[in-house]
Amino acid sequence: MRYSPRKVPLTTAGRAASSTDPATWTSYRKVGESKVGCGVGFVLNGDGIACIDLDHCLAGGRLAPWARRILEMLPATYVEVSPSGDGLHVWGLGRLDRGRKVKVDSGSVELYGTDRYITVTGRRFEDSPSRLGDISGVLAALT
Repeated sequence: MRYSPRKVPLTTAGRAASSTDPATWTSYRKVGESKVGCGVGFVLNGDGIACIDLDHCLAGGRLAPWARRILEMLPATYVEVSPSGDGLHVWGLGRLDRGRKVKVDSGSVELYGTDRYITVTGRRFEDSPSRLGDISGVLAALT
């Protein structure tokens, strides 16, 4: 799916899309060909891909200590800068039956594995690999 300036999911035709309605989803190729909206997103549908959303953890390119501790817990996995430029999306393999918001020290962390649409930037953080690692242990530790 694509997304609007307010991060609302859109179909490649510009209509409203839903993270829970597969009829509104499309292939990565078609999404890449579309110029609708501001960018690309990914639907977490419970198939074993999860995302840890670290909100407001970057300031002036510097990573907050609470976020650094989470990244140090992770195996090698793909991490990207969020569209806002001040957060990170950690992508990996893991199952989570429902989304959660947790506080870690002074930080806000969101955990998702199903029924969620996450924007994607492709702006890799530091030297994170382009593959997905198993983040199950970190998901369990944060819940």
